[in-house]
Amino acid sequence: MTFQPADPRTSLNAARRRHDLDAVADDAVDLLVVGLGITGVGVALDAASRGLSVLAVDAHDLAFGTSRWSSKLVHGGLRYLAQGDVGLAWASARERDALMRHIAPHLVSPLPMIFPAHSDVSHVQSAAIGSALVAGEALRAAARTGRAYLPRPRRLTATEALRLAPGLRRDGLRHAWLGWDGQLSDDARLVVAVARTAAGLGARIVTRCRAVGLHGRGAELRDELTGETFSVRAGMVVNATGVWAGQLAPDIALRPSRGSHLVFRSEAFPGGLGAAITTPVPGSSSRFVFALPQPDGRVYVGLTDEPADGPIPDVPTPSDAEVDMLLSTMSAALATPLTRDDVVGSFAGLRPLLAHGPDPTIGGGARSRAGNRADLSRRHVVHASADGVVTVVGGKLTTYRRMAADAVDLAAATRAVPVPPSGTARLPLVGAASPRRLASLPVSRSMVWRYGTEAAEVQALDPDPLAAQLIWGARHEGALDIDDLLDRRTRVGLVGSDRDAATAAARDALAGAAV
Repeated sequence: MTFQPADPRTSLNAARRRHDLDAVADDAVDLLVVGLGITGVGVALDAASRGLSVLAVDAHDLAFGTSRWSSKLVHGGLRYLAQGDVGLAWASARERDALMRHIAPHLVSPLPMIFPAHSDVSHVQSAAIGSALVAGEALRAAARTGRAYLPRPRRLTATEALRLAPGLRRDGLRHAWLGWDGQLSDDARLVVAVARTAAGLGARIVTRCRAVGLHGRGAELRDELTGETFSVRAGMVVNATGVWAGQLAPDIALRPSRGSHLVFRSEAFPGGLGAAITTPVPGSSSRFVFALPQPDGRVYVGLTDEPADGPIPDVPTPSDAEVDMLLSTMSAALATPLTRDDVVGSFAGLRPLLAHGPDPTIGGGARSRAGNRADLSRRHVVHASADGVVTVVGGKLTTYRRMAADAVDLAAATRAVPVPPSGTARLPLVGAASPRRLASLPVSRSMVWRYGTEAAEVQALDPDPLAAQLIWGARHEGALDIDDLLDRRTRVGLVGSDRDAATAAARDALAGAAV
């Protein structure tokens, strides 16, 4: 079987970065985007798809911040249903449908999720979970997501639950609920795919380029590799820097919260999982801890929601209290409790939550209740400052496309620029294809789930699958150094020993790409 080679227009690499920087230094663009997380690359793609010329920059790399620290879920908002926020859950369900069926079917797969009801889970909590799953099923149907993608939720007997997830604790297991949601092969890979798709439509995607000054008609930029500074003129400007947004837009105040995860090898779950295990946080009706099995044999356990005041670190880390909470909460549902010795890695991301209620120029936010970060709205906010800079913050990975479209709409309205409506809800990313075509590709399922229709071309680069992925990352995905390759193009770096073993291969991949 033949395969479609990568479109050179979508390739990001060191040579293209130099070319794009030289081009923009002498010309103006319709839209400048600062920030290359999922929201920033989403803005770049949305604008480029509407025919605008785009420059999108980041001081670091693609998916350097929160966008690589998510739970790797494309979810329909079960938590938001539990909180009574049907509007946000509905928006999540629609965007999940678009991602699973049209935008990135190679990156998003159905994920079975078991909610065990042990004796320490109250009947009220269990009933609330069942009701939320029923409501989520109604949203699935309204979004027209077929059962081939998301089967019907149902109640399981204890025997059925243990058959599906042998690692569950048998003692006190009354029953369980089985639901379905979307799982990303990897959040950073989604960012890369969106960025490359935008590049294929003409957007200039430039990493290691810092905005040292921002205004409504452009920015002062600094090439972090050479130290050179230069000005860029832009008809519209969007600040999509996440938790750092307030540094470029002083009229935006954020109260970040930290969401932490622990990384395990599957051997820490004797008997296996067979599905994601989700259990409520003691004393809460809307917060859960889950164990998410990954295709590479790892298992992620998360998620926390803790205040993250003070200076914003480039790479957040979980606190000891978060580690203890995740271990104890998940262990209560398992036959074999997890210990700190089982933890082989960890990661944490900062949610860019709005600190206060909206003023008339801000839409979609919500006021904090009782100062609890878990109560701050997960709705996104787009805000135009007095000089015309549009800032987009909040939201979540699942709804990135809607956030991006709203940001471009407001930027265009602020400058009275006529643009066509957003069409990204049906715009496939690089590598996307129908499930039938993806299943027919003559490569491993794990490679297809990361690269889609490009998987065969990636695999042909080297007999060793990891080496092939590293070479591809340097040649086509804009990786400029070892950290880019190991921490973002692949996720080898989540486990220190795995990272050490792969460093030489990453160095070789970069050297080969430079030839």
